[in-house]
Amino acid sequence: MIDREQVLRVAELARLRISEDEVEKFTDQLGSILEFVEQLKSVDTAEVEPTCFLEPLHDPTRPDVEKPSLSREDLLQNGPKVKNGFFAIPKVIG
Repeated sequence: MIDREQVLRVAELARLRISEDEVEKFTDQLGSILEFVEQLKSVDTAEVEPTCFLEPLHDPTRPDVEKPSLSREDLLQNGPKVKNGFFAIPKVIG
């Protein structure tokens, strides 16, 4: 289902260095995953109602209520260096 070259291409896209042993291992593992996905595709879900949560009483949302926040000065006092009203950090990109 997936071959060595595809594993190497995925590793390259993900910028991963993998050994020859890992190429072999990942080829087997990714092949198994893709076979399982194909198995799932064969299940008829036409009559299954879409759900977001397994427990119907569970509702992770809360009302969006505006609350007082810290002032800019209070927040900036926690930073190691402040410049022009913002946290100053070292340049990381040339």
